[in-house]
Amino acid sequence: MLNISIRQLRSLLAIHKHGKISEAAKALGLTSPAVTLQIKQLEEELDSQLFLRTRSGVVPTELGQFAVTTAQRILSEVDALEELVEDIKGTSRGKLSLGVVSTGKYFAPRMIAEFEKDHPGIEVHLTTANRSEIVSALENYEIDLALMGRPPKHFNVTSNRFGDHPLVFIAHPDNQLVTKLDITKLLLAKQKLLLREAGSGTRAAFEYFMADKFSSEENLHTIMQSNETIKQAVMADLGIALISGHTIEREVQYGLIKILDVVQTPIRHNWHYVHRADRKPTPVMHNFMRFLNEQGMRLLPIVSKTYGEQA
Repeated sequence: MLNISIRQLRSLLAIHKHGKISEAAKALGLTSPAVTLQIKQLEEELDSQLFLRTRSGVVPTELGQFAVTTAQRILSEVDALEELVEDIKGTSRGKLSLGVVSTGKYFAPRMIAEFEKDHPGIEVHLTTANRSEIVSALENYEIDLALMGRPPKHFNVTSNRFGDHPLVFIAHPDNQLVTKLDITKLLLAKQKLLLREAGSGTRAAFEYFMADKFSSEENLHTIMQSNETIKQAVMADLGIALISGHTIEREVQYGLIKILDVVQTPIRHNWHYVHRADRKPTPVMHNFMRFLNEQGMRLLPIVSKTYGEQA
């Protein structure tokens, strides 16, 4: 039977995450020799090398990568046990690692603040990134729960809807399309388009919506890495864009951006909370999911008011 310690597994994950023993030691609050010793003992126990040393840092071997995946799974269960013990004791303590796709940063902090009012002993660690990065973090046990539009399909997850997510096309107030009604996809495809990067949920929604009218080789477009950059570009009249209605309420209210009357829009999507199906939810996760079921819709930006003020 293998004799492996939790400290060794935490050292393994820290080295994998930071790529250097010195950085891993700093993150763990240990010395570099101490972390090196932990990995050396783990390699001796497994009788295999776990990392290859390179000039730029360390990279996992094939067995090392498998060990990392196993460590992520084991430590997530250890954390769940710790939270369960605290819950049984009635101390209402714990941690939640929450991943949110970039569009969600416009409402996630408000949700966390509301949640922590009733659960002051719970620490929520928020990570925001594009959809592909959040999916990867969820798959690798780096986060407990994810807020996103489309749940991933290439590994087993459990998901639940907690609110509506409308996507709309926007333009500068002086754009010629602002006064038009029932704008067709064909006319839309002839415009200068501002697109999110590949891997984002908004980009995937755009490509699905314009599947038979848009070609990245034929259509004039510009790729941008964030909703904020896209909004600034639209306000500078550089093009039109598809964007989450939850990100533009203030800009529309102040007349800086106009929502276009495009056929079959708003594109109606949903917000979901998602966790790995093989991960038994901790008490903290249960509390946050219950909170989203009860309060999630109320805390989303009021997009319907935005449309009403524009009309």
